[in-house]
Amino acid sequence: FSMVFSSLIFLYAFLPACLLCYMAAGSMRSKNLILLLFSLFFYAWGEPVWVILMILTGLFIHWAGLQIDRTRGTPRSKRYLAMAVVAALSSLAVFKYLGFAVENINSLTGLELTVPKFNLPIGISFYTFQTLTYAIDLYRGNTKVQKSRINFLLYEALFPQLIAGPIVRYADVALQIDNRKMTWSGFSSGLTRFLIGLGKKVLIANYAGQLVGKTLATGLGSLSVIEAWTGIFAFALQIYFDFSGYSDMAIGLGRLFGFDFKENFNYPYISSSITGFWRRWHISLSTFFRDYVYIPLGGNRKKQVRNMLIVWGLTGLWHGASWNFIFWGLYFFLLLWLEKKVLGRILQKLPAAVGHAYALFVVLIGWVFFYFTDAGSIFHMLRLMFGLSGQPGWRLEGGLLLRENIIFFVIAVIAATPLARNLAKILTGLPRQDRRKRLVTWAAMAVNVLMLFVCTASLVGSTYNPFLYFRF
Repeated sequence: FSMVFSSLIFLYAFLPACLLCYMAAGSMRSKNLILLLFSLFFYAWGEPVWVILMILTGLFIHWAGLQIDRTRGTPRSKRYLAMAVVAALSSLAVFKYLGFAVENINSLTGLELTVPKFNLPIGISFYTFQTLTYAIDLYRGNTKVQKSRINFLLYEALFPQLIAGPIVRYADVALQIDNRKMTWSGFSSGLTRFLIGLGKKVLIANYAGQLVGKTLATGLGSLSVIEAWTGIFAFALQIYFDFSGYSDMAIGLGRLFGFDFKENFNYPYISSSITGFWRRWHISLSTFFRDYVYIPLGGNRKKQVRNMLIVWGLTGLWHGASWNFIFWGLYFFLLLWLEKKVLGRILQKLPAAVGHAYALFVVLIGWVFFYFTDAGSIFHMLRLMFGLSGQPGWRLEGGLLLRENIIFFVIAVIAATPLARNLAKILTGLPRQDRRKRLVTWAAMAVNVLMLFVCTASLVGSTYNPFLYFRF
């Protein structure tokens, strides 16, 4: 099993040991080596075999980068870039998509080819894209070559963002790899950010996941309309707090060691359009496809619809080798295209509340494609949600479930807005000479301790601690 941030062994063994060894190391070279060794151990804990694949991928991309830099300005430089791209994407294609491709070939042709089955290497989609940003940006002249193998492997394998992002571009952390400082303010803010993410994951996402288990996972045939909506809303909360919580923990952990990762989520459920939603959801993935696929294809300048179709087909496929993910990506392509052509102008003329309701509604529909992997379940769920399945609109069990968890839903909805963040900004923005400033500082420390205690108690008392984005 994999070591996740929201596990007792990570919180009370791995992280303290890593911090102690890191702080004991003298030079930056030693600190980087310590971080690399701990990162490889972290990955090998759950993937003792596939850690070799990650190392070999990193070493090859590093070598290709040296050749790109050495032959800059010649045709050979482009060939080395092509080698790097093929090497990175080929491992992703084999381990993530080969089985899916063979299954579809068999279905279309009637052949009976053996379908290869692999345990998907954890985080392969993330570290593959990260190494690609290095090779492409180096070729474009947007970053400098990294000559140290250790430093490059550290960039690829750095445990805070290794298995679930955010996708960190080499150009954004190149200077930090060789020159960074571990400060008290950075450590303090990093710890707070980590614990916020831990609370999102353990206290909200895990509980929402249990509600999904009591509704959608029990079988659609026994559900009422209200239970179907309750289940998909719970899933929307689970996947948001699960993934944004993990991103918060990654950003916080990075700060502990002096790294500054970019934001990956910005309260997407407050969006008033799907265009706005995708500017706020999984930002590092959206900007990756924008900068490395959409714009090189021509962006808005030529064949915009084709470019959007390719990007959103790839976005769906990135999430998994399954048709439901492709349909999920194409569903958002259609919505974004409609917003560009017609809907966007209409939404701008309507009250903001209408835009928010529209965005939330279509996102919830989208999560149906994401959650269910077979077409039969998808269409059954959609018919059920709109009262077209012949199943009751209300059942006593569903009403009780909703009533028992209404407080949880209210808290989760508030937590999905910037209300708490804005309040914290107001409190921390008090004049430094004000005595309340010290009270706020002590209160923040007390909240951190309380959050760690409550999350620990929850982890000790429950065996339910999944992480959805491991499968991507």
